[in-house]
Amino acid sequence: MARIAGVDLPRNKRMEVALTYIFGVGRSTAKKVLTEANIDLNKKTDTLTESDVARIREIIDRTHRVEGDLRREVSLNIKRLVDLGCYRGSRHRKSLPVRGQRTHSNARTRKGPAVAIAGKKSVKAMK
Repeated sequence: MARIAGVDLPRNKRMEVALTYIFGVGRSTAKKVLTEANIDLNKKTDTLTESDVARIREIIDRTHRVEGDLRREVSLNIKRLVDLGCYRGSRHRKSLPVRGQRTHSNARTRKGPAVAIAGKKSVKAMK
């Protein structure tokens, strides 16, 4: 099993897809890394040699910020916005959508499950 950037790559998957299991590596980045390492995109993770894994690991370490470093950078950026007290920071603090989405009828993923308001009657009960 190949281990790159602290992540075990899944078995029997194409390398282009398997590299996306690393936080910070998407499909386009995976393609760039594999072409630079001269590895076929359709090669399965099971058939990788140690030298292939070493080349991929070296390219990712040299050119990309992934996993722990990237997570730390993202969390520090959010913390900076919250500390500044800017609009985006206040949206992060309240766990609301940050990028201008509406919240009246959507945003359940960000706000969490709906909570019933005690004492509020439905429209049918009022009629």
